[in-house]
Amino acid sequence: MPNPIGRRDFLQRSVNVLGLAALFLVSCSSASNSSTQAETTPAQETMNLESPAFDTNEMIPSQYTCDGEDISPALNWDAPPTGTQSLALIVDDPDAPNRTFVHWVAYDIAPEVRQLPEGIPTQATLANGGTQGENDFGNLGYGGPCPPSGTHRYFFKLYALDRALGLESGATKAQLEAAMSGHILGSAELIGRYSRS
Repeated sequence: MPNPIGRRDFLQRSVNVLGLAALFLVSCSSASNSSTQAETTPAQETMNLESPAFDTNEMIPSQYTCDGEDISPALNWDAPPTGTQSLALIVDDPDAPNRTFVHWVAYDIAPEVRQLPEGIPTQATLANGGTQGENDFGNLGYGGPCPPSGTHRYFFKLYALDRALGLESGATKAQLEAAMSGHILGSAELIGRYSRS
């Protein structure tokens, strides 16, 4: 007659071995996933972007809009992350009807540049050697806020990139974002608001 105690010991040892094997497999899988995630989503640094014309979430003065001179506001930022090879700027309005409306696209700004002065000319290149893209008005450079109704938010977004993009002037926001994909080392954001009187 089989020994019930021996059978119980055998079953207990089998369960213990299977449990240890399962823990080992889960541990290996978690380590593998963590490694993959670290390789595909590098950490981005947060930068600071400011304008002497308005504070974050405050109203943009009318001189920078279609109701005034429609000139670009001055922008200042701090040092980008180590390894930055160029900077890019996107200004858009997510509150526009039917789609996000793009007001300014600029790229291949030199990494040592710390500001853009007020009133950047609407031409292909910046004085510092950067390049301007096409806004949704169909023009190069900056086109100020001109909301059809209500108060809209305008997002000024600066990106530090690990390479120069080499895009020709007139690139769209979509083309810029495609070129920047996988190359962003850091970013900064400034939000202004505007409502037409």
